[in-house]
Amino acid sequence: MQRGQGQPASGGVPGRQTWPARDEKILAQAKAPLKDAAAVNATRWALWQELVATGVPAFAGSGGRTKWNRSRFLVPKSHTLDALCVGNLDGVASYPTSVLALVAKGRGSYARTRPDAYGFPRLRLARTKCHHGFATGDHVRTVAPGGKKAGTYTGRVAVRASGSFNIKTKGGIVQGISYRRCALLQSADGWGYEHGEEVRASGPSGAIPPAAEAVGFSPHTHFR
Repeated sequence: MQRGQGQPASGGVPGRQTWPARDEKILAQAKAPLKDAAAVNATRWALWQELVATGVPAFAGSGGRTKWNRSRFLVPKSHTLDALCVGNLDGVASYPTSVLALVAKGRGSYARTRPDAYGFPRLRLARTKCHHGFATGDHVRTVAPGGKKAGTYTGRVAVRASGSFNIKTKGGIVQGISYRRCALLQSADGWGYEHGEEVRASGPSGAIPPAAEAVGFSPHTHFR
């Protein structure tokens, strides 16, 4: 009796052909050490040792313990609240309602042109980055007294030589704001700053995590 087309060879998988050269390459890659993961772990431990050497209280723990702490203290999932639940701790009494997010924006580029979809220069940029006392990336506040843009706006500004600026706020980009109505809050430092609301608990009350007594702790328990 001959083996059919869909039947496997000895030790094979039904319906799949074997390619020895490809299989050996895949197995070699599977057994190769994870260099990127090793580099991240080495950097993490070096950072931990430097923090401990400063004498500042520092906490570390595994991802499993962090998830366990977050589950038993009814803390919602977010990056900042994960950091709050790291390590050995007795409880979480409360957490902030808002967070400050920092995003790396850079300090501009040396290119003085903007290309089109084909790589050809589309427009020429000014040779100076500062216009009317402001530079792209400055954190400003402006008050528009009337019209469609009436209101107070705070955010990162993009300058033009004409003096008509764009301000990127949490709600979007506000265009055509005169430099005369802008007040400098912070000079550009390569970072973008945004305030956002922290994730709230998904319980029936939607409030902060329960107090110490609610999770079995004494009111005299030390909290982080």
